[in-house]
Amino acid sequence: MTATNGSDPLLAVRDLSVDFGTEDGVVHAVRNVSFSLDAGEVLGVVGESGSGKSVSSMAIMGLLPKTAEVTGSIRFRGEELVGLSFREMRPFRGNGISMIFQDPMTSLNPVFTVGWQLAEAYRAHHEVSKRVALAKAVDILELVGIPQPDRRAAQYPHEFSGGMRQRAMIAMSIINDPDVIIADEPTTALDVTVQAQILETLLRIRSETGAAIIIITHDLGVVAGMVDRVQVMYGGTVVESGTVDDVFETPRMPYTVGLLGSMPNPELLGKRLTPITGAPPSLMNLPNGCTFNPRCPLVAAECHESEPELSATGQEAHLTRCHRWIELTQVPDPRTLFTHTEIGADEDPDQSAQQHQAVGSNQTVADAEENPVA
Repeated sequence: MTATNGSDPLLAVRDLSVDFGTEDGVVHAVRNVSFSLDAGEVLGVVGESGSGKSVSSMAIMGLLPKTAEVTGSIRFRGEELVGLSFREMRPFRGNGISMIFQDPMTSLNPVFTVGWQLAEAYRAHHEVSKRVALAKAVDILELVGIPQPDRRAAQYPHEFSGGMRQRAMIAMSIINDPDVIIADEPTTALDVTVQAQILETLLRIRSETGAAIIIITHDLGVVAGMVDRVQVMYGGTVVESGTVDDVFETPRMPYTVGLLGSMPNPELLGKRLTPITGAPPSLMNLPNGCTFNPRCPLVAAECHESEPELSATGQEAHLTRCHRWIELTQVPDPRTLFTHTEIGADEDPDQSAQQHQAVGSNQTVADAEENPVA
């Protein structure tokens, strides 16, 4: 592999696009996505389902089907990956760039022990004996926090809990000391306590190995405390990117404001969440102009005419794809843009419950007075 210069990013993605041809038309799954990743950096990629997060990661790994048309550039340590065959990608996949898939139960083979699978992943890139590879597997299981790793290595995936299976997948991704780890929804279907443990494990791996991490999720709360930069995707492309502080505190894209408003907030205890009305666009029939214009509360005529470029907002490295981001800065509380009245909605559920309880008590007293018990 080609070594990188001190100023070159570890991973550089430029104008990445992925199209899938179907009988009904072309699906534009990913459109002109660009970003870079330095060693030891954590990048969070967020957005609703169908926004292109997982497809872009699969393109980086070279795991898309042959029907996918991938254009643009993906450079890892200065080496171009777009256009490489499946065989030519093998030295990079798992060894240079590894991936933690969404569902560990379907990603692990149920008929082989966890230790055997880890050992085989290690032997695919190292000429070592089975004994040495199995010892490496036990060490990696211990590193990711699995108790009694020597005994657990001899067990099958169905004997692991959900959290332990996810740790086994993390072990699989780091056993070859990769430079980049892509974690695709690593906390899906896990309870809050296990989620925190998995995220803590990823950060510990980063600090101990120096690997860069791309964490893909639809949950902004998951990445709030662990990423350096956030990349928000919608309609197959990046609509906002910047440091986690800039994006969370001063969002410059209405879609990002909507995502933040739909996330539980301790400051709004007792208040209803403010979801984004409508649904994401069809990637086969994208709307004219900005892809968010059918759902945007700040939509204007120019939003229907052309799709905005990803441009600077005045803050360093904070970019947005929005015609009206300046108007957004003039809104005192952007979260109110998505507030709407729902039939039967209670602004203060606690007060409403007390009122209902008082009404019920008064009705009970009235019934007792009208029908006294002899």
